[in-house]
Amino acid sequence: MTPKPAVLKLCTGNSCWSQMAKGLLRTLAGDPIEVHSAGVKPAGRVHPRAIAVLAEIRIDVAGHSPKHLERYLAQPIHTVITVSGQVAEAWPIFGKVRRYHWVFSDPAHLAGSDVGIMAEFRAVRDEMKRIFDAYSAGWRAGISPIAGCDLRRPEV
Repeated sequence: MTPKPAVLKLCTGNSCWSQMAKGLLRTLAGDPIEVHSAGVKPAGRVHPRAIAVLAEIRIDVAGHSPKHLERYLAQPIHTVITVSGQVAEAWPIFGKVRRYHWVFSDPAHLAGSDVGIMAEFRAVRDEMKRIFDAYSAGWRAGISPIAGCDLRRPEV
């Protein structure tokens, strides 16, 4: 049996964006792919607000933990998706892989009221859901997405 293609979500701390993206993609793409997430400087825990906003749409990432990208360097990776601008500049060499880069606002470092911060977390979740649902459509249809395709701004 051929192993499932591995998709790695990569960001800096692996505590917010990439954990949200991992939970969403696992749910939206379903069984055709294996989804992982990692960071170049992993945090100590998954951000509680990221857990909360995904729980609102019945996606459970409470048991997830941040992991270092080194864990995946020796594994065959089909696609690397970076979700923060900083990590895109320092992304490691995984050999010949498909690469996507989507930047989302960072709600983890906002100050202000809990209501305002949670609203921003929800906005990021909903934007990710829209993008990863479109990306997942190919996988669900049995078609590997095209390399380098960015639904918002193609890379040069």
